[in-house]
Amino acid sequence: MAAKPSIPKGTRDFSPVEMAKRNYIFNTIRDVYHLYGFQQIETPSMEMLSTLMGKYGDEGDKLLFKIQNSGDYFSGITDEELLSRNAAKLASKFCEKGLRYDLTVPFARYVVMHRDEITFPFKRYQIQPVWRADRPQKGRYREFYQCDADVVGSDSLLNEVELMQIVDTVFSRFNIRVCIKINNRKILSGIAEIIGESDKIVDITVAIDKLDKIGLDNVNAELKEKGISDEAIAKLQPIILLCGTNAEKLATLKNVLSASEVGLKGVEESEFILNTLETMGLKNEIELDLTLARGLNYYTGAIFEVKALDVQIGSITGGGRYDNLTGVFGMAGVSGVGISFGADRIFDVLNQLELYPKEAVNGTELLFINFGEKEAAYSMGILAKVRAANIRAEIFPDAAKMKKQMSYANAKNIPFVAIVGENEMNEGKVMLKNMETGEQNLVSADELIAIVKK
Repeated sequence: MAAKPSIPKGTRDFSPVEMAKRNYIFNTIRDVYHLYGFQQIETPSMEMLSTLMGKYGDEGDKLLFKIQNSGDYFSGITDEELLSRNAAKLASKFCEKGLRYDLTVPFARYVVMHRDEITFPFKRYQIQPVWRADRPQKGRYREFYQCDADVVGSDSLLNEVELMQIVDTVFSRFNIRVCIKINNRKILSGIAEIIGESDKIVDITVAIDKLDKIGLDNVNAELKEKGISDEAIAKLQPIILLCGTNAEKLATLKNVLSASEVGLKGVEESEFILNTLETMGLKNEIELDLTLARGLNYYTGAIFEVKALDVQIGSITGGGRYDNLTGVFGMAGVSGVGISFGADRIFDVLNQLELYPKEAVNGTELLFINFGEKEAAYSMGILAKVRAANIRAEIFPDAAKMKKQMSYANAKNIPFVAIVGENEMNEGKVMLKNMETGEQNLVSADELIAIVKK
């Protein structure tokens, strides 16, 4: 007996209804991106590992899916190397390519390769899948879509302001209540400086970024494990747990970071973004959160994360400024800032809260019943008019039993059925049935269009 087929853990199939929901998400985000002047690009699913490695920190590098070279990948490898069973070293010999981990690093590579064709500042968006060799769990997948928007070639903080407006607009359209969290890597660098641990900034940010997930005690244990002194950890506590309004937090930080030039610069940037957004009338809450670190090494300025307020799930959007990203590809001095909507988590949130509008998930609006050759030919003429009126319609392809055709309409949640027999053809009309109410009316093609469109 053939083995039952399966798919890899952390991946999913999507039914037609689920795809309708996903397209609603993608289209909503795409429409808002267009409102703000962003243009779409695409990049390959796989990149050279030399492009991807070293851009996400050690933890990120471990989560890269590597693609085995085709052909004789044993050539050039000694027996000694094979017998060493050193997985990382062998992978570097076996694999030249990998599946992209996110859309930002491939975008930086794209900018460098196409610099002569691009007009700066360049506002691009990208909606494509990414892959991570992560341990699958609720809300975390190995294959998932990101919906990124980035601006490169501009240092202006107005870009950060507009990206937060985009976030607010998108989630308002979805009717999802969110808290937009903001921080700045310069503030975190300033904190590391004043506690005397500047060289441990990456270890500090990676640890405190986990505060929500593992709690304060475990964060402190991880900091100690990384060689950060007890004195420095003690100094860090009141800063991590800082509370109050955004204005109160900024005022405290100005005082705490008074001896750190880089820290004060981060406070100044955050203050500009928050004060400007306050005049914009955002529908969602925005909060300065010093525990937000965004564990990726390439962020250098403002960082963002979005949490859904009515569902227990990880962040559903994130991003930040990355002044040095294109520099690693030989193009220095190009600043960038971007956000990424986690479409798969948004899909789960909309499902849990049942927030999909009815029209977003409905497919076919009208089905013509097929009674035979003559009736089908008559129906096809009306069907052409119906589709020209932008109504999603179909005809059952076979002259099957009425019960089978009506079951098909019910299974697909088709709201209207058109029945055409000899009487209807003689009168040049159609019997239109409302599947929800059961009401039937003999109507002309124009009347049918008006009823279905209504």
